[in-house]
Amino acid sequence: MENHPADKTALKWLSDHEEYEEVTYGNLMKQANQLANGLGGLGLVKGDRVLVMVPRRIIAYVIYLACLKLGLVVIPSSEMLRAKDLSYRFGHSGARAVISWSDCTPEVDKIEEDHPSLAFRIAVPSHQNDVPEGWVNLDKLMNGQPDVFEAVQTHRDDTAILAYTSGTTGNPKGVVHSHGWGYAHLRIASILWLDIQESDMVWATAAPGWQKWIWSPFLSVLGRGATGFVYSGSFQPSRYLELMQKYKIQVLCCTPTEYRIMAKTDGLHHFDLSNLRSAVSAGEPLNQEVIEVFKRQFDITIRDGYGQTESTLLIGNLMNTPVRSGSMGKAISPGLIEIVDESGRPVAPNEVGDIAVHVDMPALFRTYYKDSERKKSNERGEFFVTGDRARMDEDGYFWYEGRNDDIIISSGYTIGPFEVEEALMKHAVVKECAVVASPDEIRGSIVKAFVVLVDGLEGTKELVRELQHHVKAWTAPYKYPRKIEFISSLPKTSSGKIRRVELREQERKALTSKN
Repeated sequence: MENHPADKTALKWLSDHEEYEEVTYGNLMKQANQLANGLGGLGLVKGDRVLVMVPRRIIAYVIYLACLKLGLVVIPSSEMLRAKDLSYRFGHSGARAVISWSDCTPEVDKIEEDHPSLAFRIAVPSHQNDVPEGWVNLDKLMNGQPDVFEAVQTHRDDTAILAYTSGTTGNPKGVVHSHGWGYAHLRIASILWLDIQESDMVWATAAPGWQKWIWSPFLSVLGRGATGFVYSGSFQPSRYLELMQKYKIQVLCCTPTEYRIMAKTDGLHHFDLSNLRSAVSAGEPLNQEVIEVFKRQFDITIRDGYGQTESTLLIGNLMNTPVRSGSMGKAISPGLIEIVDESGRPVAPNEVGDIAVHVDMPALFRTYYKDSERKKSNERGEFFVTGDRARMDEDGYFWYEGRNDDIIISSGYTIGPFEVEEALMKHAVVKECAVVASPDEIRGSIVKAFVVLVDGLEGTKELVRELQHHVKAWTAPYKYPRKIEFISSLPKTSSGKIRRVELREQERKALTSKN
C-alpha cells in the first residue's frame, strides 16, 4: 500500500450530517506509522492480540494498518457487541489491548470478569477529550510520534486476523487468518470478482468489525490503490442511491438486504448510476428479481459471490464471465471448490451435495483458535466442508440449495428454501422473506414463509392465497408455502444475515406447546 502515489486520495468519508473528510495515501500511512510507534511505545509487540471496535471512520483504516505493521493480531469486533460478548473474546483470545470508539467503552467497563492479560485500554475520542477515566487517548498516543515506521518482519504463516464467527449455537469460534491469506484474498476477490482498478471510486458498505470489511473496504480498496468511499450514516435506500449518483461510484459492494430494499424504492428511474461498472453482492444468495430490476433500470448486472469467514471468495459470478441466471457462478479456480458426498468424494454433475474447499487453498483459514480439532472435524478427505449445499452443472456453474440444516424435507421432497424465497420476492408486495421447515404430523415438515410486506400494506387471508398461487406459478407446486405469516421484520445477525434457525426454533416450540 505504501507503493501507491502519496498524493492519491485513499478515502473519502461522509457522515449522515454531511461532515466530510478525505485522506491521501501518503497521510494515511503517516498516521498509521505514528500509531504504530505509539502502540509499540506502550509495550505491545508482535503476536499480541488487540480487539478493535470502531465505526466507519478513517481512523479504522489507520488502526488496522498500524496493528498489521507492528505484527499485532487484530480481533475485528462490532460496535454492537455487549459486555458478555466482549468478555468472552478477551478471555478466549488473551487480548493484551482493546482499541475502542469512546462511545463503546462503557460496555468494556461493564465487564465483571477479570482479564489479567488485558493490559491496555485505548479509546478513540468521538468528541474532543471524550475519553473515560482509565483509558489511553488514542489521539494523544499518536501526537508527537514519528511518521516513519519500519514494519516488523512477518512471515506468511504468522497470524494477522482473529475473526470470531456469529455461531448459531455455543460460543463464537475464533477463525485464524495469516498474513499470507491477505495476499491470496487480494488476488482472488479484488481482481477476479470486484475488478477494482486504481482509477475507481469504490463503495463497499460493510462496517468495521466484520470479516467482510477486511475483504472489501480495507484490503481490496487499499490493496488495489483505488479511492474508497466511506459513509457512516444508517442505511436508507434513497440516500444510498443519491450518494452513488453524487460520488460517481464505479464499484459497489452491498449486502443482499440493501440491494433488495433499494430495488423496491419508488422512482428508481430518477437516479443516474451510469458510472457504475461493477456491482457485487455477498452474504447470502441474491434474488433474481432484484438482479433483473438493477439490470433493467441501470444496465448493471449484480454479481453474486459466495465465501465464508473461514475463507475469501470461493464461488462467484466473476467479471467478464457469462452470468447464468440464478447461479452462484463458478469456482475461483477449477478443482479448488467441489460438491462432495458424505465420504468427501466429488459427486456427479447436477447432484446435490456439500460445498467443499480444497484444504491446500491459500485463502482458507489456518485453524480455529485453541480448537484445532474443530477444523479437522469439518474435513472430508482433501476438502474442508463449508456447511452449505449446492449442485454443480456440467459447465461448472454452482446452484445454491441452502444450509445443511435449512433444507426442508416434505413428503419425501427435498426443498431448498432459497427457491421459495426467490419466487416470493418476485411479487411486488414482498419486501423481504424467509422460508423454513415447519413441523407437520402428516408430511414431516411443510414449507412456511415469514413475509415482510412493503410499507403501507397489511397481510390478509386473501393475500396469503395470492402469494401461494404466485409461488406455484413460479416454481414446482410442491414447493409452495402451505403456511405464510406476516411479520414486521426478520430476525438477523448483527452482520445482516437472516437467522432462519431462530424461525425454525419458533416453529418447533409452537408445535410443542400445542401438544
